[in-house]
Amino acid sequence: MSTLSTDSIQSGLPRCLHNTADAEHQLDLISRRTTGSTQQDATTTVESILDQVRNDGDEAVMALTEQFDGFRPEPLQVSPTELHQAWDQTPANLRDALELAHRRIQDFHQRQKPQNLDVKGVHGEQLGRRWRPVQAAGLYIPGGRASYPSTVLMNAVPAKAAGVGRVVMVTPASPDGTVNRTVLAAAHLAGVQEVYRVGGAQAIAALAFGTQSIPRVDVISGPGNLYVTLAKKLVYGQVGIDSLAGPSEVLVIADASASVTQVASDLLAQAEHDPLAAAILLTTSQGLADALPAELERQLAGHPREQICRQSLEAWGLVVVCDSLEECACLSDRFAPEHLELLVERPRMLADRIQQAGAIFIGPWSPEAVGDYLAGPNHTLPTCGSARYSGALSVETFMRHTSMIEFSREALEATGGAVIELAGSEGLHSHANSVRVRLN
Repeated sequence: MSTLSTDSIQSGLPRCLHNTADAEHQLDLISRRTTGSTQQDATTTVESILDQVRNDGDEAVMALTEQFDGFRPEPLQVSPTELHQAWDQTPANLRDALELAHRRIQDFHQRQKPQNLDVKGVHGEQLGRRWRPVQAAGLYIPGGRASYPSTVLMNAVPAKAAGVGRVVMVTPASPDGTVNRTVLAAAHLAGVQEVYRVGGAQAIAALAFGTQSIPRVDVISGPGNLYVTLAKKLVYGQVGIDSLAGPSEVLVIADASASVTQVASDLLAQAEHDPLAAAILLTTSQGLADALPAELERQLAGHPREQICRQSLEAWGLVVVCDSLEECACLSDRFAPEHLELLVERPRMLADRIQQAGAIFIGPWSPEAVGDYLAGPNHTLPTCGSARYSGALSVETFMRHTSMIEFSREALEATGGAVIELAGSEGLHSHANSVRVRLN
């Protein structure tokens, strides 16, 4: 089959392909959409920001915030009174929704907490793995195009479930210095009492290095823009991070049973995030592919984020007409999507076939939006192909494990000879001798 000509692509809508090789190439391009000269330029900027905060602490954080966000964050910290007031001033319906989401997310994550492992060896030795929470966790909650109280819950709940003693949140404020009320309300609900009105790479630097007002943390989690992501990458090693999140993405696999209205709405639900968001449809139905452009246009009419949606769909949207669901599954696994929706007659059977995805939404009653807000599993997911080797943010992100080893004399006598041999093969005399002196 051949590719549709570019002349047939409507402005602000995804292109449509019929050729598997072309589709593979295009999916590879989409998965690399955060690389290039822009990232190289941003890295230089971020390195400078990190150095300033490392050297000058609070003063650098405030000066950089004034430079980039248009206000000087004095004081840096949001008071506990402001947090409580934000909750009190939140409309009752929204409070109810936040509480429902919190309960569901908390219930799911509390079940994730890993168990210690204790093993008795054949010679009486005691072996194990002991889990403990980190002492302090920093949560980055993005602002800018939109505010995300759901991200507060998705980061704070697993940290609390892990048993982290100090959970601190940083988030950008508006030019008048105010932080979104619902974000603060979500922090109050989740039990986060230490909140700072600062964002960007300077916030990551403050969490990683510590300042006069913001003590350093052990783990940083939460998504952000390119500068935030690069800052997390550069401070990794001095502090743990959850992941390097790129722009969001959804891949929908649909057959002739799928509703074009649902497919279009789910693609737009991803496209409205960001001009770099990717919305992809793999379908075995030519009729669905043909009907999609008109349905997207219908739903875009009067859309409050129409320009963002069109930028996303035109640059990173894609429709691929496949010969079979197996071909769809192969292309999906190649892309390893952050979000995967299965709008097919037998979605569970297809889900079993899929190997690589951050989250799988099974059937027509499971739009990605339920996962974003309150299904229970975490919505912080691997992007840009990283679902090939990683998974969602979890309780374990905020924990670390320690190996426990206790040998008896009998156990060392039974295994010491092998240790001596192995140490000798590596030329490590004292390794061997540390066993030998005990056995002698």
